[in-house]
Amino acid sequence: MPAYKYMEEMWRHKQSDALRFLLRVRAWEYRQRNRITRVHRPTRTEKAHRLGYKAKQGYVIVRCAVRRGGRKRQNHRGMVFGKPKHQGINHLKFERNLQSVAEEKVGRKFANLRVLNSYWINQDATMKYYEVILVDPSHTKIRNDPRINWIVNPVHKHRECRGLTSAGRKARGLRKRG
Repeated sequence: MPAYKYMEEMWRHKQSDALRFLLRVRAWEYRQRNRITRVHRPTRTEKAHRLGYKAKQGYVIVRCAVRRGGRKRQNHRGMVFGKPKHQGINHLKFERNLQSVAEEKVGRKFANLRVLNSYWINQDATMKYYEVILVDPSHTKIRNDPRINWIVNPVHKHRECRGLTSAGRKARGLRKRG
């Protein structure tokens, strides 16, 4: 079995003893660090390469932690001046998924880079952790590579904020046709 295929199969069985232990230890480590942290290499190499990552200059991997759960409506003392139908505060859900929220957080922090894609790496009771693949549009290696230099165009600035990444398109319901 090739190495990437083996890694893919390992990540597919998240309930296995080896991966459960690994995820538990890593979740503890991620909790000690900042919410948004640059990492030197992807945690899931095969997943990152499937989503467009290349181990060369101009590509950046950033880990982001997002708090799990629904979105509480921000009303002063929980008072809504309207009809009872619209007076919900606690049981509301956010429109987009947490992965697209993670991409947006990272995109705001690393404003000079473009968000290419992202993938799940871990979660615990309170947080979900994603790794986001970023591309430097001003780097010569990126500008000269015909497979990725489409992202250099100004129209791709902050694509994560406009729902143009894979997670954003999923949140918009564009995965299925019709």
